[in-house]
Amino acid sequence: MADNIVSLRQKIERAEDLQSVILTMKALAASSIGQYEKAVDALADYYRIVELGLGVCFREEMPTVAGKWKEQKRSGVIGAIVFGSDQGLVGQFNDIIADYAVKKLTALPGKTQVWAVGERVHARLEDTNLSLNGLFTVPGSVKAITPLVGQILVESEKLQSQAESSKLYLFYNQPKSRTMYEPVSQRLLPLDEAWINERAKFPWPTRNLLPDIMGDNTVTLRALIREYLFVSIFRACADSLASENASRLAAMQRADKNIDELLEELNGTYYRLRQSGIDEELFEVVSGFEALSQARNPGDSESKNTQN
Repeated sequence: MADNIVSLRQKIERAEDLQSVILTMKALAASSIGQYEKAVDALADYYRIVELGLGVCFREEMPTVAGKWKEQKRSGVIGAIVFGSDQGLVGQFNDIIADYAVKKLTALPGKTQVWAVGERVHARLEDTNLSLNGLFTVPGSVKAITPLVGQILVESEKLQSQAESSKLYLFYNQPKSRTMYEPVSQRLLPLDEAWINERAKFPWPTRNLLPDIMGDNTVTLRALIREYLFVSIFRACADSLASENASRLAAMQRADKNIDELLEELNGTYYRLRQSGIDEELFEVVSGFEALSQARNPGDSESKNTQN
């Protein structure tokens, strides 16, 4: 009995220690979600400015731009960036985005080159028929996203140098709520013709005359497209990180609930055993007292027997 109570007490203490770790991880995940969501919101104004600038460039060179991107619609090398995680405790996060990317990429014509962001999703993609060209480390903070985006842009330029008809896709999980997300994809290059036409028709937000482009239109257009790529990749990475922490938060909430149920069961068993032990000890005390009383007063016992 004593051994069982001691063993249960140890299990309860270990469960409580584990729960304290889980609560800490829940707090960190919730905090991380907030910082990545703020980073995405902060990009909105800058992205709008880039779109307005592209709209001006597209108006100036619409025939040239439209013709260029139409030529690049031919099948060619397909580059894909798949955002996953380096760490575990994220549920089906990596499986979901890997399966989604594989399904989408296998349906596209042409040779595929894939770069994975995160060791976990890289390992998941190794089990497929896709050609893996590289592995990037998942950023650990908002500040670390910018260097990663720079590395991806370098690989993108290498891809473009291989063939002008090459394409670039992003695959990542996008948050839907505090603990929900869904896999999405975005084709960055070549620019979509409908997307170009839509930006070219953007109304200028002020009553001033439409601004003119200073210097070479082509140079300005390329600079703005690079900024568009930077913002798009940055936002995809931030969304993926927010989704990763949302998945981790959901996993920690499930674990916390399971530990609560386990602790309730263990505490119930512990108190039942403890009460049972107390009852046994009381019974032994009472029995011992009665036996001792009879031993000290044998005459009372004999008197009772005689009367009977």
